[in-house]
Order: sequence, then structure tokens, then C-alpha cells
Amino acid sequence: MAWQSLMERSTPNLAYQAWRHEPEVGPIVYRSKTIFEDATPELVRDFFWDDEFRPKWDPMLGYFKILEECPHYGTMIVHWIKKFPFFCSDREYIIGRRLWEAGKVYYCVTKGVPYPALPRRDKPRRVDLYFSSWVIKPVQSLKGDGQLSACEVTLIHYEDMGIPKDVAKLGVRHGMWGTVKKLHAGFRAYQNARKSEAPLSRCALMAGLTTKISPDEGTISLEIESSEEEKSDTLDTQCKKGRGGIDWRWVAVGGAAVVIGLHTGLIGKALLIGAGQRAAARRGGKSR
Repeated sequence: MAWQSLMERSTPNLAYQAWRHEPEVGPIVYRSKTIFEDATPELVRDFFWDDEFRPKWDPMLGYFKILEECPHYGTMIVHWIKKFPFFCSDREYIIGRRLWEAGKVYYCVTKGVPYPALPRRDKPRRVDLYFSSWVIKPVQSLKGDGQLSACEVTLIHYEDMGIPKDVAKLGVRHGMWGTVKKLHAGFRAYQNARKSEAPLSRCALMAGLTTKISPDEGTISLEIESSEEEKSDTLDTQCKKGRGGIDWRWVAVGGAAVVIGLHTGLIGKALLIGAGQRAAARRGGKSR
């Protein structure tokens, strides 16, 4: 995809870059890369997952509730209500989310999911099309000392908030750096808070329940030995309700994991088809 550069900023302990892609069909897609100095992937993972702490740095999150969870896989369905400026009504989100882990690299997936148990209302307006997922991994320090003491987060995000594209683009462009600074300040506050012996929140505990996967030549292999596969099938049945009936599918696209559910949007379908074609071509080349 063709990406338009939006921003490149840095401070002594933070580096940030952002891009935008406007497909012919569907909402605008945003991609960003953030490097946190003196940060571990595990703490950054917990920070992004921790809805109990999030209101302390994200003023838009007015309400959250865990609707369902699966203690075997760490899958969650959460209910968010976000506060918007006075000229927009608040927005409601039903989000399914899950984590995969390959060594010290985490693939965090969140997407809008149907949830009939929570009926739709006139207000707040429900956002059905939502995808916000990221890859978290250790990288070398911004100090240039060769130490893997920094953490890089690559984010892909799109959603249909029911706002005209031009208005949404203007709002994102003008509010982006301020939002990043709030996020960074929130992470440092979270980092300090975790130094205490206070018990972890439920969300942070669930963030530690990842699905282990194995890196293989720059992509991700989900091959499991038969005994593990049988065990996985049993747990999958046990957690069917805990995942809200979501059939999680995922592919590795350009080294970044994209997870696609049954209710995939047009962008996800295009990624899935393209990745499948490339994977088939690679297999064909190996067989020859």
C-alpha cells in the first residue's frame, strides 16, 4: 500500500513516526512506529491492555467493562464508551482481543465484534468497524549503545466512527502529537506504578496469557504437534463462549501479524488474499 507520511517527532526517550493510507473503499488506515526508551515489551504490552489504568492518561475512555474472558487463551471481549467533543455523540465499542507471543515479540490484536447480548442503542452510537492491532518487540536503545533496552511498537489502526473523512483527517493530524505525548506520560506513570507491590489489574493479568508461536524465516508458523493440537481443540471448545464465538484467523503479512475474524472488513480480506498468494508462491518455489 502507498503510505503518506504524517509525522516524525522525537524526544530524548521517545521516537515517533506516523503514516496514513486512504483506500478507495473503507476508512482511512493509520500506521505508526513508536520507540520507548528504557522499556520492556512485557510492560508495554500490559500498559496497552490495562483498561483500569487507561482513564488516567486517556480522557476519551469514559467507561469500560469486561464482558467475557477465556482464562486459557487470554481472549477478552470488552465494552468501551468513548467521550467525543461536543459536536459528536459518544461512541460505543464492543472489542474482541487476544495476544500471541513469539519469543520476546508480542502480536496484540483488537477488533470490533458482534455481541447480541448487548443490544444496540441510539446513543451512544456503536462503532462496528474497528481494528487496532500492534506488534511489540525489543530494539536497540536510542542512545546508540547497542543494548536492547528500548521497545518498539508498530500499530495498524482503522475504524468507521461515522464522521466525514475530511473532518476525521483534520482532527487526527492536529491532535496526533498531543495524544502521543499523553500516551507516553501515561506509560511512564504506569511504569512507576508497577514498581509498587500493588496487585495487577484483571486486564494486566489477562495480558500475560498469550498464545505461544514460533518464528520461521521471517513469518510465523502455527504448526503444532498432534498431542498439543488435541489439547488445544479441547480448550478451544471450553472457551467458545468466552471468545464470543469469534473464529480467530491470522496471517503474517510482511513480517507483521494481522489477525482476521469471521467478520473481516474489505481491507482484511485483501490482506488475507494477498498473503495467501505469496505463501502459495513460496511453497511452490520450495517444491521446485
